[in-house]
Amino acid sequence: MIIKPEITGVVARSAHPLGCEQAIIKQIEYVKNAIPIKNGPKRVLIIGASSGFGLAARIALTFGGAKADTIGISFERAQNEKNVGSAGFYNNLYFQKHAQSEGRIAVNIDGDAFSSRIKAEAIEAIETYFEGEVDLIIYSVASGVRPKPDTGEMWRSAIKPIDQSVFGASISLEDDQWQETTLPPASDAEIEGTLKVMGGEDWELWVDALINSESIGEGCKTIAFSYMGSDITHPIYLDGTLGRAKIDLHQTSHSLNLKLANFNGGAYATVCKALVTKASVFIPGLSPYLIALYKVMKANGTHEGCIEQMQRLFTTKLYGGGTDHGDKDNLTKVPVDGERLIRIDDLELDAATQQQVHTLVKTMNRDNFQDIGDYCGFKNAFLQLNGFGFEEVDYHAPVDLEQIVTPVIVP
Repeated sequence: MIIKPEITGVVARSAHPLGCEQAIIKQIEYVKNAIPIKNGPKRVLIIGASSGFGLAARIALTFGGAKADTIGISFERAQNEKNVGSAGFYNNLYFQKHAQSEGRIAVNIDGDAFSSRIKAEAIEAIETYFEGEVDLIIYSVASGVRPKPDTGEMWRSAIKPIDQSVFGASISLEDDQWQETTLPPASDAEIEGTLKVMGGEDWELWVDALINSESIGEGCKTIAFSYMGSDITHPIYLDGTLGRAKIDLHQTSHSLNLKLANFNGGAYATVCKALVTKASVFIPGLSPYLIALYKVMKANGTHEGCIEQMQRLFTTKLYGGGTDHGDKDNLTKVPVDGERLIRIDDLELDAATQQQVHTLVKTMNRDNFQDIGDYCGFKNAFLQLNGFGFEEVDYHAPVDLEQIVTPVIVP
């Protein structure tokens, strides 16, 4: 069959397997040629491993110098008679293929990361493939819902401001149209639901489960990804339901840090740069900021995607925050800010960069956003998340899905 991009609003309805592999290959090539990760972890659990920062972290740790073995958790849609399958499904498949070709263990577990069943499967896999212990736990779950453990009902997140309405613009990737909306303030139930879905509670449940099963290795660290951003996006992000959830995530890092201190490890919330991801395109008001940011940072030579962010995180922060002059104790120190957050958003929040972005956003509207911002780069980044937009792929050629979807044997 010939697979074409299908987009409804900001939701991709199709994915191209060969393009997904090309995305994996390009990220592997980048980290192999970047500054290598030293003193990195060898046994890594990634909760939310099929796209975005979770996938990029998995690639960086496997191919970027650490030579880590990984277990990845994700909830993806396989190919069937009705659809071609999700991009994350193919990302998992091709990551595993390339990791195993270089002798690395790469285990994929498919299912709801919030469930007790998947936590138990992960612990069993750690016992089977990692001799019972992990050195790093990465929490990178992006979901709009979370089942309540007792009733099976759902907590649902809501991307809304708190206490007051906020006016903002979004961009429909389906028809390239600027859309202006006014978001009403969230209810108490919506605030609570967003905290339950996107806060730190499930991250702590994962770490507690691993501690209770004696699956934590000496020196084990855990990180979860966060975002704070520019004052341009604060009304809808930092000051809204999402920001409230991220604050909860940051607070969770402190309690987990105390628990992992018993293993000479640590827990950190990692504040990343604004990027086009499957989750970020849903946030009203963020798209205009992103296309302005991409325009400025690319012109300044400071733009980073997920893979560049993750390689820099592991080489300069989590495993290289000290010196590299034989001082092993200093190498274990993780540089954090006054709130004990790892900041990898420093290039985005550079004062000169933000001044240029502010100028663009102030003059941006439905008539000029494609001209004054990097909308082409923004949309192409979204297409590439789903396997489209790669020059190396012939999108006019038919794809044999049955030949592609072949189980990969885990060693």
